[in-house]
Amino acid sequence: MKMYFLRHGLADWPNWDAARDAERPLTDEGIKKMKVEAKAIERLELGLDVILSSPYTRARQTAQAVADQLGLKVIDEEQLAPGFDVDRLRDVLCRYPDAESIMLVGHEPSFSATISQLIGGGQIVMKKGSLARVDVDSIDSLRGELVWLLTSKLLA
Repeated sequence: MKMYFLRHGLADWPNWDAARDAERPLTDEGIKKMKVEAKAIERLELGLDVILSSPYTRARQTAQAVADQLGLKVIDEEQLAPGFDVDRLRDVLCRYPDAESIMLVGHEPSFSATISQLIGGGQIVMKKGSLARVDVDSIDSLRGELVWLLTSKLLA
């Protein structure tokens, strides 16, 4: 299975309220950048079977920009909210056993830690708008290989 981890784009909120963090949207610049990135992602011809997104607004907007470009739907996935880890990943993947190529849209530091664990260690940093590909042979073992990591600057 090919897994694509996409961290949400640039988000901010004047007078940010931690209690309403789930509602924090992408900035206007973040939306523009994600639309440009979505075109680059289309050129990569990932052959996605499904796009799953954290239900947080900023992740959902990021996923929607890609889905709109690719003509796909976004499925909200509670497990991708902050706190995501390998155990949550296994739960998610078990619901999509026939998927060969899946995009997960979510947050830091969860994505970096999860990718690091999948590949057996190392220091991965998923900047805003970054896209990483990790290939795994089995959902059971969840041992993978980091194939590439593209920053938002490279995608733009």
